[in-house]
Amino acid sequence: MPTESDAGVETLLVGVDAACPRILDELFEKGVTPNLESFFDAAASGPLASQLPPWTPSAWPSIYTGVNPGKHGVFGFLRFRGYDWDVVDYGDVREFSLWELLGQQGKQSVVVNVPVTGPPRSFPGALVPGYVAPEEPTCHPDGLFDELREVVPEYRVYPPDADRRDEQLQHYRDCVSSRVEAFDYLVDRFAPDFGFVQFQVCDTVFHEYPGDWNAVESVYEAVDEAFGHLLDEHDPETVVVASDHGIGEYGGYEFRVNEYLADRGYIETTRDGSGMPSWASIAREQFHDGDEQGGHLTNAVEQATQRAVATAARAGVTADRVYRYLDRVGLAEPVAERLGPDIVRAGTRRVDFGESMAFMRDRIELGVRLNVIGREPDGVVSPDDYDSVRTELVDALERAQTPDGERVFERVLPREAVFHGPYVEEAPDLIVVPAGFDQFLSASLRGDQFAPPSESWNHKPTGSVAIVGPNIDQQQSVRDAGLLDIAPTICSSVGVPVPDRMDGEALDVVPTPPREQYPPYPHGGGGEATRRHPAGATDYEPIEEIE
Repeated sequence: MPTESDAGVETLLVGVDAACPRILDELFEKGVTPNLESFFDAAASGPLASQLPPWTPSAWPSIYTGVNPGKHGVFGFLRFRGYDWDVVDYGDVREFSLWELLGQQGKQSVVVNVPVTGPPRSFPGALVPGYVAPEEPTCHPDGLFDELREVVPEYRVYPPDADRRDEQLQHYRDCVSSRVEAFDYLVDRFAPDFGFVQFQVCDTVFHEYPGDWNAVESVYEAVDEAFGHLLDEHDPETVVVASDHGIGEYGGYEFRVNEYLADRGYIETTRDGSGMPSWASIAREQFHDGDEQGGHLTNAVEQATQRAVATAARAGVTADRVYRYLDRVGLAEPVAERLGPDIVRAGTRRVDFGESMAFMRDRIELGVRLNVIGREPDGVVSPDDYDSVRTELVDALERAQTPDGERVFERVLPREAVFHGPYVEEAPDLIVVPAGFDQFLSASLRGDQFAPPSESWNHKPTGSVAIVGPNIDQQQSVRDAGLLDIAPTICSSVGVPVPDRMDGEALDVVPTPPREQYPPYPHGGGGEATRRHPAGATDYEPIEEIE
Protein backbone atom coordinates (compact mmCIF):
# COMPACT_ATOMS: atom_id res chain seq x y z
CA MET A 1 0.00 0.00 0.00
CA PRO A 2 1.44 3.41 -0.90
CA THR A 3 2.37 5.57 2.02
CA GLU A 4 2.87 8.83 0.18
CA SER A 5 1.54 10.30 -3.00
CA ASP A 6 3.89 10.13 -5.97
CA ALA A 7 1.35 11.61 -8.38
CA GLY A 8 -1.66 13.87 -8.24
CA VAL A 9 -5.22 12.62 -8.18
CA GLU A 10 -6.21 11.70 -11.73
CA THR A 11 -9.90 12.57 -11.36
CA LEU A 12 -11.55 14.51 -8.53
CA LEU A 13 -15.32 14.56 -8.00
CA VAL A 14 -16.53 17.30 -5.64
CA GLY A 15 -20.10 17.00 -4.39
CA VAL A 16 -21.73 20.28 -3.40
CA ASP A 17 -25.12 19.26 -2.04
CA ALA A 18 -28.04 21.39 -3.29
CA ALA A 19 -25.88 23.72 -5.42
CA CYS A 20 -27.88 24.87 -8.42
CA PRO A 21 -27.76 27.66 -11.02
CA ARG A 22 -30.16 29.89 -9.05
CA ILE A 23 -27.87 29.79 -5.98
CA LEU A 24 -24.50 29.77 -7.75
CA ASP A 25 -25.41 32.67 -10.04
CA GLU A 26 -26.18 34.88 -7.06
CA LEU A 27 -23.00 33.83 -5.26
CA PHE A 28 -20.94 34.49 -8.37
CA GLU A 29 -22.55 37.88 -8.91
CA LYS A 30 -21.66 38.90 -5.35
CA GLY A 31 -18.10 37.59 -5.61
CA VAL A 32 -18.58 35.24 -2.66
CA THR A 33 -17.08 32.14 -4.31
CA PRO A 34 -14.22 33.20 -6.63
CA ASN A 35 -12.70 29.71 -6.95
CA LEU A 36 -15.95 28.09 -7.96
CA GLU A 37 -16.79 31.00 -10.23
CA SER A 38 -13.52 30.83 -12.16
CA PHE A 39 -13.85 27.05 -12.38
CA PHE A 40 -17.39 27.23 -13.80
CA ASP A 41 -16.28 29.96 -16.23
CA ALA A 42 -13.53 27.68 -17.57
CA ALA A 43 -15.59 24.48 -17.46
CA ALA A 44 -18.14 22.76 -19.58
CA SER A 45 -20.99 23.51 -17.21
CA GLY A 46 -24.74 23.71 -16.93
CA PRO A 47 -27.82 22.42 -15.11
CA LEU A 48 -27.88 18.84 -13.88
CA ALA A 49 -31.27 17.17 -13.87
CA SER A 50 -31.93 15.33 -10.61
CA GLN A 51 -34.23 12.34 -10.28
CA LEU A 52 -37.41 11.29 -8.56
CA PRO A 53 -37.13 11.65 -5.64
CA PRO A 54 -34.64 14.56 -5.66
CA TRP A 55 -33.40 13.96 -2.11
CA THR A 56 -30.00 13.14 -0.65
CA PRO A 57 -30.41 9.45 0.39
CA SER A 58 -31.52 8.25 -3.03
CA ALA A 59 -29.83 10.79 -5.31
CA TRP A 60 -26.23 10.31 -4.17
CA PRO A 61 -26.38 6.52 -4.68
CA SER A 62 -27.72 7.25 -8.17
CA ILE A 63 -24.72 9.51 -8.79
CA TYR A 64 -22.10 7.06 -7.56
CA THR A 65 -23.62 3.93 -9.15
CA GLY A 66 -24.92 5.36 -12.43
CA VAL A 67 -28.18 3.44 -12.04
CA ASN A 68 -31.72 4.47 -11.11
CA PRO A 69 -33.25 3.68 -7.70
CA GLY A 70 -35.04 0.66 -9.18
CA LYS A 71 -31.61 -0.89 -9.66
CA HIS A 72 -29.78 0.31 -6.54
CA GLY A 73 -32.78 -0.04 -4.20
CA VAL A 74 -32.79 3.19 -2.14
CA PHE A 75 -35.87 5.42 -2.45
CA GLY A 76 -35.65 7.55 0.69
CA PHE A 77 -34.15 7.81 4.16
CA LEU A 78 -36.06 4.74 5.33
CA ARG A 79 -36.41 1.16 4.25
CA PHE A 80 -39.61 -0.73 4.93
CA ARG A 81 -40.31 -4.39 5.54
CA GLY A 82 -44.03 -4.68 6.00
CA TYR A 83 -44.75 -2.14 8.75
CA ASP A 84 -41.20 -2.30 10.14
CA TRP A 85 -38.68 0.34 9.20
CA ASP A 86 -35.12 1.42 9.65
CA VAL A 87 -32.78 4.13 8.40
CA VAL A 88 -31.03 3.13 5.18
CA ASP A 89 -27.32 2.49 5.01
CA TYR A 90 -24.82 1.29 2.41
CA GLY A 91 -26.08 -2.27 2.74
CA ASP A 92 -29.28 -1.09 1.07
CA VAL A 93 -27.36 0.12 -2.00
CA ARG A 94 -27.41 -3.07 -4.02
CA GLU A 95 -25.14 -2.08 -6.87
CA PHE A 96 -21.40 -1.51 -7.14
CA SER A 97 -20.20 2.01 -6.47
CA LEU A 98 -17.76 3.90 -8.65
CA TRP A 99 -14.87 3.19 -6.31
CA GLU A 100 -15.66 -0.53 -6.28
CA LEU A 101 -15.91 -0.63 -10.07
CA LEU A 102 -12.67 1.30 -10.45
CA GLY A 103 -11.06 -1.10 -7.99
CA GLN A 104 -11.99 -3.96 -10.30
CA GLN A 105 -9.97 -2.15 -12.97
CA GLY A 106 -6.92 -1.73 -10.73
CA LYS A 107 -7.68 1.86 -9.67
CA GLN A 108 -7.39 3.18 -6.13
CA SER A 109 -9.90 5.66 -4.60
CA VAL A 110 -10.33 7.94 -1.59
CA VAL A 111 -13.92 8.84 -0.64
CA VAL A 112 -14.81 11.34 2.11
CA ASN A 113 -18.23 12.29 3.50
CA VAL A 114 -20.43 10.92 0.71
CA PRO A 115 -23.97 10.13 1.98
CA VAL A 116 -25.16 6.54 2.31
CA THR A 117 -21.72 4.93 2.08
CA GLY A 118 -21.36 3.28 5.47
CA PRO A 119 -20.55 0.75 6.60
CA PRO A 120 -18.36 0.38 3.49
CA ARG A 121 -17.46 -2.76 1.63
CA SER A 122 -13.84 -3.59 0.88
CA PHE A 123 -12.16 -1.96 -2.14
CA PRO A 124 -8.69 -0.62 -3.02
CA GLY A 125 -8.44 2.66 -1.11
CA ALA A 126 -10.11 4.44 1.79
CA LEU A 127 -13.61 5.63 2.66
CA VAL A 128 -15.02 7.78 5.47
CA PRO A 129 -18.85 7.70 5.34
CA GLY A 130 -21.07 10.77 5.39
CA TYR A 131 -24.72 11.51 6.08
CA VAL A 132 -26.85 8.75 7.70
CA ALA A 133 -23.72 7.08 9.14
CA PRO A 134 -23.24 7.13 12.94
CA GLU A 135 -21.18 9.95 14.42
CA GLU A 136 -18.26 7.55 14.80
CA PRO A 137 -18.67 5.48 11.66
CA THR A 138 -17.11 2.26 10.50
CA CYS A 139 -14.62 3.22 7.81
CA HIS A 140 -12.50 1.35 5.30
CA PRO A 141 -9.94 0.07 6.04
CA ASP A 142 -11.15 -1.07 9.43
CA GLY A 143 -9.87 1.19 12.21
CA LEU A 144 -9.34 4.14 9.89
CA PHE A 145 -11.60 6.47 11.86
CA ASP A 146 -9.47 6.22 14.99
CA GLU A 147 -6.40 6.86 12.88
CA LEU A 148 -8.07 9.84 11.21
CA ARG A 149 -9.12 11.33 14.55
CA GLU A 150 -5.47 11.38 15.61
CA VAL A 151 -4.64 13.52 12.58
CA VAL A 152 -7.87 15.56 12.47
CA PRO A 153 -9.14 15.52 16.08
CA GLU A 154 -12.16 17.71 15.30
CA TYR A 155 -13.46 15.48 12.51
CA ARG A 156 -17.20 14.85 12.85
CA VAL A 157 -19.79 13.39 10.51
CA TYR A 158 -22.34 15.95 11.76
CA PRO A 159 -21.80 19.52 12.94
CA PRO A 160 -22.64 19.85 16.65
CA ASP A 161 -25.66 21.90 17.67
CA ALA A 162 -25.18 25.39 19.03
CA ASP A 163 -27.60 27.85 20.61
CA ARG A 164 -26.13 30.87 18.88
CA ARG A 165 -26.32 31.39 15.13
CA ASP A 166 -22.69 32.49 14.78
CA GLU A 167 -21.49 29.43 16.68
CA GLN A 168 -23.61 27.12 14.55
CA LEU A 169 -22.31 28.63 11.32
CA GLN A 170 -18.77 28.20 12.60
CA HIS A 171 -19.51 24.53 13.23
CA TYR A 172 -20.63 24.23 9.61
CA ARG A 173 -17.42 25.90 8.43
CA ASP A 174 -15.33 23.66 10.68
CA CYS A 175 -16.99 20.60 9.16
CA VAL A 176 -16.01 21.83 5.71
CA SER A 177 -12.36 22.31 6.66
CA SER A 178 -12.21 18.94 8.41
CA ARG A 179 -13.35 17.20 5.19
CA VAL A 180 -10.42 18.75 3.37
CA GLU A 181 -7.91 17.86 6.10
CA ALA A 182 -9.15 14.27 6.06
CA PHE A 183 -8.96 14.10 2.28
CA ASP A 184 -5.41 15.54 2.28
CA TYR A 185 -4.27 12.94 4.77
CA LEU A 186 -5.88 10.03 2.94
CA VAL A 187 -4.55 11.09 -0.45
CA ASP A 188 -1.03 11.13 0.97
CA ARG A 189 -1.67 7.78 2.58
CA PHE A 190 -3.26 5.96 -0.38
CA ALA A 191 -2.19 7.83 -3.56
CA PRO A 192 -5.58 7.41 -5.27
CA ASP A 193 -6.42 7.61 -8.96
CA PHE A 194 -9.92 8.83 -8.06
CA GLY A 195 -10.96 11.16 -5.25
CA PHE A 196 -14.46 12.03 -4.11
CA VAL A 197 -15.28 14.54 -1.36
CA GLN A 198 -18.75 15.85 -0.56
CA PHE A 199 -20.00 18.92 1.35
CA GLN A 200 -23.42 18.34 2.94
CA VAL A 201 -23.69 21.60 4.88
CA CYS A 202 -24.41 23.44 1.61
CA ASP A 203 -27.85 21.86 1.87
CA THR A 204 -28.16 21.98 5.66
CA VAL A 205 -27.80 25.76 5.83
CA PHE A 206 -30.90 26.26 3.68
CA HIS A 207 -33.01 23.99 5.88
CA GLU A 208 -31.78 25.51 9.12
CA TYR A 209 -31.57 29.16 8.02
CA PRO A 210 -34.10 29.53 5.18
CA GLY A 211 -33.86 32.90 3.49
CA ASP A 212 -30.79 33.91 5.53
CA TRP A 213 -28.45 34.78 2.70
CA ASN A 214 -25.65 35.84 5.04
CA ALA A 215 -25.63 32.34 6.49
CA VAL A 216 -25.55 30.85 3.00
CA GLU A 217 -22.62 33.07 2.05
CA SER A 218 -20.73 32.08 5.20
CA VAL A 219 -21.01 28.37 4.39
CA TYR A 220 -20.28 28.74 0.69
CA GLU A 221 -17.23 30.92 1.39
CA ALA A 222 -15.81 28.02 3.41
CA VAL A 223 -16.64 25.53 0.65
CA ASP A 224 -15.06 27.81 -1.94
CA GLU A 225 -11.85 28.04 0.08
CA ALA A 226 -11.87 24.26 0.47
CA PHE A 227 -12.40 23.80 -3.26
CA GLY A 228 -9.50 26.10 -4.09
CA HIS A 229 -7.27 24.18 -1.68
CA LEU A 230 -8.21 20.82 -3.24
CA LEU A 231 -7.26 22.06 -6.70
CA ASP A 232 -3.96 23.61 -5.55
CA GLU A 233 -2.90 20.78 -3.25
CA HIS A 234 -3.75 17.77 -5.41
CA ASP A 235 -3.54 19.13 -8.97
CA PRO A 236 -6.15 16.72 -10.41
CA GLU A 237 -6.12 16.19 -14.17
CA THR A 238 -9.91 16.15 -14.40
CA VAL A 239 -12.31 17.82 -11.96
CA VAL A 240 -16.07 17.34 -11.81
CA VAL A 241 -18.32 19.41 -9.55
CA ALA A 242 -21.86 18.05 -9.17
CA SER A 243 -24.91 18.51 -6.96
CA ASP A 244 -27.63 15.98 -6.29
CA HIS A 245 -30.53 18.43 -6.55
CA GLY A 246 -31.36 22.11 -6.34
CA ILE A 247 -32.88 24.25 -3.61
CA GLY A 248 -35.26 27.17 -3.59
CA GLU A 249 -38.24 28.93 -2.08
CA TYR A 250 -41.60 27.18 -1.76
CA GLY A 251 -44.33 29.67 -2.57
CA GLY A 252 -47.28 27.30 -2.58
CA TYR A 253 -48.91 25.36 0.22
CA GLU A 254 -48.18 22.46 2.52
CA PHE A 255 -50.38 19.65 1.22
CA ARG A 256 -51.14 16.91 3.72
CA VAL A 257 -51.49 13.87 1.53
CA ASN A 258 -52.80 11.52 4.22
CA GLU A 259 -55.45 14.03 5.29
CA TYR A 260 -56.64 14.17 1.68
CA LEU A 261 -56.69 10.36 1.44
CA ALA A 262 -58.48 10.03 4.78
CA ASP A 263 -61.23 12.37 3.61
CA ARG A 264 -61.75 10.05 0.63
CA GLY A 265 -61.99 6.87 2.68
CA TYR A 266 -58.58 5.37 1.96
CA ILE A 267 -57.18 5.87 5.47
CA GLU A 268 -58.34 4.79 8.92
CA THR A 269 -56.90 6.66 11.89
CA THR A 270 -56.17 6.03 15.56
CA ARG A 271 -55.23 8.12 18.61
CA ASP A 272 -53.63 5.50 20.85
CA GLY A 273 -50.35 7.40 21.13
CA SER A 274 -48.03 4.90 19.47
CA GLY A 275 -46.47 5.23 16.06
CA MET A 276 -43.30 6.27 14.35
CA PRO A 277 -41.22 9.09 15.84
CA SER A 278 -40.21 12.21 13.97
CA TRP A 279 -37.09 12.33 11.84
CA ALA A 280 -35.51 14.67 14.41
CA SER A 281 -35.79 11.93 17.05
CA ILE A 282 -34.46 9.29 14.69
CA ALA A 283 -31.50 11.50 13.84
CA ARG A 284 -30.72 12.13 17.52
CA GLU A 285 -30.70 8.43 18.32
CA GLN A 286 -29.15 7.18 15.09
CA PHE A 287 -26.44 9.74 14.47
CA HIS A 288 -25.48 11.43 17.74
CA ASP A 289 -24.00 10.27 21.00
CA GLY A 290 -26.84 9.71 23.44
CA ASP A 291 -24.79 8.44 26.36
CA GLU A 292 -24.76 11.67 28.32
CA GLN A 293 -26.80 11.52 31.51
CA GLY A 294 -28.68 14.62 30.48
CA GLY A 295 -29.71 12.96 27.24
CA HIS A 296 -31.17 10.02 29.11
CA LEU A 297 -33.00 12.35 31.50
CA THR A 298 -34.46 14.33 28.62
CA ASN A 299 -35.61 11.13 26.93
CA ALA A 300 -37.31 9.93 30.13
CA VAL A 301 -39.15 13.23 30.56
CA GLU A 302 -40.19 13.25 26.91
CA GLN A 303 -41.49 9.68 27.13
CA ALA A 304 -43.52 10.47 30.26
CA THR A 305 -44.95 13.57 28.64
CA GLN A 306 -45.84 11.61 25.51
CA ARG A 307 -47.74 9.07 27.62
CA ALA A 308 -49.64 11.89 29.34
CA VAL A 309 -50.54 13.52 26.03
CA ALA A 310 -51.65 10.18 24.61
CA THR A 311 -53.89 9.57 27.63
CA ALA A 312 -55.42 13.02 27.20
CA ALA A 313 -55.99 12.23 23.53
CA ARG A 314 -58.03 9.16 24.36
CA ALA A 315 -60.14 11.39 26.62
CA GLY A 316 -60.74 13.79 23.76
CA VAL A 317 -58.17 16.47 24.64
CA THR A 318 -56.10 16.02 21.52
CA ALA A 319 -52.93 17.77 20.46
CA ASP A 320 -54.41 18.88 17.17
CA ARG A 321 -57.27 20.64 19.01
CA VAL A 322 -54.77 22.30 21.35
CA TYR A 323 -52.57 23.22 18.39
CA ARG A 324 -55.46 24.96 16.62
CA TYR A 325 -56.24 27.00 19.72
CA LEU A 326 -52.60 27.97 20.23
CA ASP A 327 -52.32 28.86 16.56
CA ARG A 328 -55.20 31.34 16.92
CA VAL A 329 -53.35 33.14 19.71
CA GLY A 330 -49.95 32.95 18.03
CA LEU A 331 -48.36 30.40 20.36
CA ALA A 332 -48.48 27.20 18.32
CA GLU A 333 -44.94 27.26 16.97
CA PRO A 334 -43.19 28.27 20.24
CA VAL A 335 -45.03 25.56 22.18
CA ALA A 336 -44.34 22.92 19.53
CA GLU A 337 -40.67 23.89 19.47
CA ARG A 338 -40.43 23.74 23.27
CA LEU A 339 -42.21 20.42 23.70
CA GLY A 340 -40.70 18.72 20.68
CA PRO A 341 -42.46 17.06 17.74
CA ASP A 342 -42.86 13.63 19.31
CA ILE A 343 -44.68 15.01 22.35
CA VAL A 344 -46.97 17.10 20.19
CA ARG A 345 -47.66 14.11 17.96
CA ALA A 346 -48.38 11.78 20.88
CA GLY A 347 -51.95 13.01 20.98
CA THR A 348 -52.64 13.55 17.31
CA ARG A 349 -54.56 11.38 14.89
CA ARG A 350 -52.33 8.80 13.26
CA VAL A 351 -52.61 6.57 10.25
CA ASP A 352 -53.65 3.07 11.25
CA PHE A 353 -51.60 1.34 8.60
CA GLY A 354 -53.05 -2.13 9.07
CA GLU A 355 -56.61 -0.87 8.60
CA SER A 356 -55.96 1.57 5.73
CA MET A 357 -56.01 1.03 1.97
CA ALA A 358 -53.31 3.53 0.96
CA PHE A 359 -51.08 6.08 2.67
CA MET A 360 -47.91 8.13 2.45
CA ARG A 361 -45.25 6.62 4.73
CA ASP A 362 -42.44 9.09 4.12
CA ARG A 363 -42.82 12.35 2.21
CA ILE A 364 -39.22 12.10 0.95
CA GLU A 365 -40.20 9.11 -1.19
CA LEU A 366 -42.75 11.29 -3.04
CA GLY A 367 -45.02 8.30 -3.01
CA VAL A 368 -48.19 6.59 -1.86
CA ARG A 369 -48.12 2.94 -0.80
CA LEU A 370 -51.02 0.49 -0.97
CA ASN A 371 -51.75 -1.95 1.85
CA VAL A 372 -51.92 -5.13 -0.20
CA ILE A 373 -53.07 -8.54 1.11
CA GLY A 374 -50.16 -10.99 1.04
CA ARG A 375 -47.58 -8.23 0.73
CA GLU A 376 -48.18 -6.33 3.96
CA PRO A 377 -48.78 -8.10 7.28
CA ASP A 378 -52.37 -6.82 7.58
CA GLY A 379 -53.19 -5.98 3.99
CA VAL A 380 -56.72 -4.96 3.02
CA VAL A 381 -56.41 -4.44 -0.76
CA SER A 382 -56.87 -7.64 -2.73
CA PRO A 383 -54.20 -8.30 -5.37
CA ASP A 384 -57.08 -8.69 -7.83
CA ASP A 385 -58.15 -5.12 -7.05
CA TYR A 386 -54.65 -3.65 -7.05
CA ASP A 387 -54.79 -2.12 -10.54
CA SER A 388 -58.26 -0.68 -10.13
CA VAL A 389 -57.50 0.82 -6.69
CA ARG A 390 -54.29 2.32 -7.98
CA THR A 391 -56.10 3.80 -10.97
CA GLU A 392 -58.69 5.32 -8.60
CA LEU A 393 -55.88 6.83 -6.54
CA VAL A 394 -54.22 8.33 -9.62
CA ASP A 395 -57.51 9.97 -10.55
CA ALA A 396 -58.14 11.22 -6.99
CA LEU A 397 -54.64 12.67 -6.60
CA GLU A 398 -54.63 14.26 -10.05
CA ARG A 399 -57.83 16.11 -9.09
CA ALA A 400 -56.29 17.59 -5.92
CA GLN A 401 -56.36 21.40 -6.10
CA THR A 402 -54.93 24.12 -3.88
CA PRO A 403 -57.24 26.72 -2.31
CA ASP A 404 -56.28 28.90 -5.28
CA GLY A 405 -57.67 26.36 -7.74
CA GLU A 406 -54.26 25.17 -8.95
CA ARG A 407 -53.29 21.53 -9.34
CA VAL A 408 -51.25 20.15 -6.45
CA PHE A 409 -49.49 17.57 -8.63
CA GLU A 410 -48.16 17.96 -12.13
CA ARG A 411 -47.88 14.19 -12.46
CA VAL A 412 -49.09 11.09 -10.62
CA LEU A 413 -47.31 8.02 -11.96
CA PRO A 414 -47.22 4.28 -11.35
CA ARG A 415 -43.84 3.31 -9.99
CA GLU A 416 -42.92 1.26 -13.05
CA ALA A 417 -43.20 4.43 -15.15
CA VAL A 418 -40.44 6.03 -13.04
CA PHE A 419 -38.12 3.17 -12.04
CA HIS A 420 -36.84 -0.01 -13.63
CA GLY A 421 -34.75 -2.81 -12.20
CA PRO A 422 -34.94 -5.62 -9.64
CA TYR A 423 -36.11 -3.38 -6.75
CA VAL A 424 -39.04 -1.53 -8.31
CA GLU A 425 -41.44 -3.41 -6.04
CA GLU A 426 -39.77 -1.81 -3.00
CA ALA A 427 -40.76 1.64 -4.27
CA PRO A 428 -44.04 3.34 -3.40
CA ASP A 429 -46.86 2.11 -5.62
CA LEU A 430 -47.49 5.64 -6.90
CA ILE A 431 -45.03 8.49 -7.39
CA VAL A 432 -46.43 12.01 -6.96
CA VAL A 433 -44.66 15.04 -8.43
CA PRO A 434 -45.62 18.39 -6.83
CA ALA A 435 -46.48 21.10 -9.35
CA GLY A 436 -43.28 23.06 -9.94
CA PHE A 437 -41.91 21.60 -6.71
CA ASP A 438 -43.66 24.56 -5.13
CA GLN A 439 -46.08 22.55 -2.97
CA PHE A 440 -44.59 21.13 0.24
CA LEU A 441 -45.83 17.58 0.79
CA SER A 442 -46.53 16.36 4.30
CA ALA A 443 -47.58 12.97 5.65
CA SER A 444 -49.07 14.40 8.84
CA LEU A 445 -52.69 14.42 9.96
CA ARG A 446 -53.57 17.80 11.46
CA GLY A 447 -57.18 18.35 10.51
CA ASP A 448 -56.70 20.57 7.47
CA GLN A 449 -55.48 19.48 4.07
CA PHE A 450 -53.60 22.73 3.42
CA ALA A 451 -51.37 25.04 5.47
CA PRO A 452 -48.40 27.33 4.89
CA PRO A 453 -45.27 25.29 4.04
CA SER A 454 -43.48 23.90 7.09
CA GLU A 455 -40.23 24.81 5.34
CA SER A 456 -40.04 27.91 3.21
CA TRP A 457 -37.01 26.53 1.33
CA ASN A 458 -36.68 22.97 0.09
CA HIS A 459 -35.46 20.80 -2.72
CA LYS A 460 -35.87 21.54 -6.42
CA PRO A 461 -35.28 19.06 -9.26
CA THR A 462 -32.31 20.75 -10.97
CA GLY A 463 -28.73 20.93 -9.69
CA SER A 464 -25.47 21.89 -11.40
CA VAL A 465 -22.51 20.21 -13.05
CA ALA A 466 -19.14 21.51 -14.26
CA ILE A 467 -16.18 19.59 -15.66
CA VAL A 468 -12.62 20.61 -16.55
CA GLY A 469 -9.82 18.40 -17.82
CA PRO A 470 -7.29 17.74 -20.57
CA ASN A 471 -9.73 15.66 -22.62
CA ILE A 472 -12.76 17.92 -22.09
CA ASP A 473 -14.28 19.37 -25.25
CA GLN A 474 -15.40 22.86 -24.30
CA GLN A 475 -17.38 23.13 -27.54
CA GLN A 476 -19.72 20.36 -26.48
CA SER A 477 -22.72 21.01 -24.28
CA VAL A 478 -23.79 19.49 -20.98
CA ARG A 479 -27.29 20.80 -21.57
CA ASP A 480 -29.02 17.43 -21.17
CA ALA A 481 -26.91 16.15 -18.26
CA GLY A 482 -28.54 14.07 -15.54
CA LEU A 483 -27.45 12.44 -12.28
CA LEU A 484 -26.96 9.06 -13.88
CA ASP A 485 -24.43 10.50 -16.34
CA ILE A 486 -21.86 11.36 -13.65
CA ALA A 487 -20.59 7.81 -13.03
CA PRO A 488 -19.98 6.92 -16.70
CA THR A 489 -18.31 10.32 -17.17
CA ILE A 490 -15.93 9.51 -14.31
CA CYS A 491 -15.20 6.13 -15.92
CA SER A 492 -14.27 7.91 -19.14
CA SER A 493 -12.05 10.40 -17.32
CA VAL A 494 -9.94 7.64 -15.74
CA GLY A 495 -9.90 5.52 -18.89
CA VAL A 496 -11.95 2.52 -17.84
CA PRO A 497 -14.93 0.97 -19.65
CA VAL A 498 -18.46 1.83 -18.52
CA PRO A 499 -20.40 -1.11 -17.06
CA ASP A 500 -23.10 -2.08 -19.53
CA ARG A 501 -25.77 -2.01 -16.82
CA MET A 502 -25.28 1.69 -16.00
CA ASP A 503 -28.36 3.70 -17.01
CA GLY A 504 -26.46 6.93 -17.67
CA GLU A 505 -24.22 7.93 -20.55
CA ALA A 506 -20.88 9.72 -20.38
CA LEU A 507 -21.35 13.43 -21.04
CA ASP A 508 -20.60 14.52 -24.59
CA VAL A 509 -17.70 16.66 -23.37
CA VAL A 510 -15.56 13.55 -22.68
CA PRO A 511 -14.45 10.87 -25.15
CA THR A 512 -17.11 8.20 -25.52
CA PRO A 513 -15.93 5.27 -23.41
CA PRO A 514 -16.53 1.64 -24.40
CA ARG A 515 -19.21 -0.39 -22.66
CA GLU A 516 -18.17 -3.61 -20.99
CA GLN A 517 -19.80 -6.35 -18.95
CA TYR A 518 -18.54 -6.28 -15.37
CA PRO A 519 -19.07 -9.05 -12.82
CA PRO A 520 -22.69 -8.94 -11.65
CA TYR A 521 -23.52 -7.45 -8.30
CA PRO A 522 -24.40 -10.29 -5.88
CA HIS A 523 -28.01 -9.19 -5.51
CA GLY A 524 -29.58 -9.99 -2.20
CA GLY A 525 -31.94 -8.45 0.28
CA GLY A 526 -31.15 -5.11 1.87
CA GLY A 527 -30.69 -4.64 5.57
CA GLU A 528 -33.48 -5.93 7.78
CA ALA A 529 -35.73 -3.35 9.41
CA THR A 530 -34.96 -3.30 13.10
CA ARG A 531 -37.22 -0.66 14.64
CA ARG A 532 -40.29 -2.80 15.10
CA HIS A 533 -43.79 -1.92 16.18
CA PRO A 534 -45.14 -3.47 19.40
CA ALA A 535 -46.69 -6.87 18.77
CA GLY A 536 -50.21 -6.63 17.44
CA ALA A 537 -50.12 -2.89 16.80
CA THR A 538 -50.49 -1.57 13.27
CA ASP A 539 -50.73 2.19 13.59
CA TYR A 540 -47.56 3.88 12.45
CA GLU A 541 -47.25 7.61 12.14
CA PRO A 542 -45.56 8.64 8.89
CA ILE A 543 -42.30 10.50 9.10
CA GLU A 544 -42.48 14.03 7.78
CA GLU A 545 -39.45 15.93 8.98
CA ILE A 546 -36.63 14.44 6.96
CA GLU A 547 -34.18 16.97 5.52
